Amino acid sequence: MKILVTGGMGFIGSHIAEYHASRGDRVVVLDNLSRGRLLPRAHGCSDLNRDYLLNLHHISHVEADIRDRQAVMEAAAGCDVIFHAAGQTAVTTSMRDPAEDFSVNVTGTFNILEAARLCGVGTVVYCSTNKVYGANVNKLGIREEPTRYAFCDSHADGIGEEFPIDRCEHTPYGCSKLTGDLYCQEYARCYGLRTAVFRMSCIYGTRQFGMEDQGWIAWLAYATLRGLPITVYGDGKQVRDILYIADLVDAYDRFLHSDLEHGVFNLGGGKGFSVSVLELLDILQGITGKRSPLTFREWRHSDQKVYISDISGAASALGWHPRTSPAEGIATLVDYLARNGSSR
Repeated sequence: MKILVTGGMGFIGSHIAEYHASRGDRVVVLDNLSRGRLLPRAHGCSDLNRDYLLNLHHISHVEADIRDRQAVMEAAAGCDVIFHAAGQTAVTTSMRDPAEDFSVNVTGTFNILEAARLCGVGTVVYCSTNKVYGANVNKLGIREEPTRYAFCDSHADGIGEEFPIDRCEHTPYGCSKLTGDLYCQEYARCYGLRTAVFRMSCIYGTRQFGMEDQGWIAWLAYATLRGLPITVYGDGKQVRDILYIADLVDAYDRFLHSDLEHGVFNLGGGKGFSVSVLELLDILQGITGKRSPLTFREWRHSDQKVYISDISGAASALGWHPRTSPAEGIATLVDYLARNGSSR
């Protein structure tokens, strides 16, 4: 196959590109290398991923912006699949510059879908987010435990795909990603384009260089390794289900090789692979023997105290289950950052 990966020099995109190149697919990575501008503290991430990927066979790079419609059309020509992983990825950045967030996440996604429709691309896989559910998640009953919050019984298995997405706060980021999410669904219904929307919880793994704004597991691991001070927004009991990157790529691949014409899936580790900020800091101390100094500040705008994906939809439709435990995945990430963290 010929594969186009937008945002292919980023964390998720680079793993998609590597996986398909390893299978002998021709991979075109479209990336404008803007991560350092949008998230200034993401030092070295795109450069490291670019150097790594371009040393592999079957991968080529087009340096272009997804808002450049002609460049997207040219990159999409002759492709069988587009993985759309490019985007503005931080809630904080969307609050500071909503116009940039909108143009990248909405206009850019529209360009991808139009290119797929006009060029006859078979499948588009869209990297969506749990933020499409916004603050509706905070309306659910939760209970406070010693180191975490937890959903009450009505949502003990997590948030399913039918959970409400409107009449609540989203932040500009949540709105822009939801717009792309809905457009992907409508291009399947209106134009017969095969699409998959994956509403992802917390994805982590190697080649991720996080920061306070985005990629919190990698950021806390990096800060712990180097003894940097850590700011916790809220009380640290907020919980996410976490998913190792290889398990995410496996879910994508299972959709490609399924008979499904379209799909919307909440994807994360599920309730069995969940962790709070405080619990992660304990895990990191157990691995590294280190503990960074902590400062607590007010909750961030529209933060979800608990978000856990109900992954039964992906399990049923794709035969998929996460395989990498948090203990294994976090240890692998810590080892990677210990060896490569100077790149930041």
